[in-house]
Amino acid sequence: VQLQASGGGLVHPGGSLRLSCKASGFDVGSYAIGWFRQAPGKEREGVSCIGTTDNTIYYKDFVKGRFTISRDKARNTVLLQMNNVKPEDAAVYYCATGACTYNIRQILFGSWGQGTLVTVSS
Repeated sequence: VQLQASGGGLVHPGGSLRLSCKASGFDVGSYAIGWFRQAPGKEREGVSCIGTTDNTIYYKDFVKGRFTISRDKARNTVLLQMNNVKPEDAAVYYCATGACTYNIRQILFGSWGQGTLVTVSS
């Protein structure tokens, strides 16, 4: 079981970025996947998760209406579309498998992939 996050980079405030979480060794459609982020000097926090059915999706309030999580089964990948990016969205973003609940708790997730850095700057 391996996950690899990618797609990070430099984005201007108000811009968009799409992150990908590529799964290897398992079918991404059979597992719940969560996105988390960690900004410098801060603890890692949950951002969004998608359950084993695409009907189960949760977002933290600070990204609701701006970020969209989705599953691309053909590519065995979970995507995080980030729109209207804000400076406070700058962080290293990680994906992991686990249990997708409304509060997106880290303790319920494992098999963490390497993160991808999102930098927000004008």
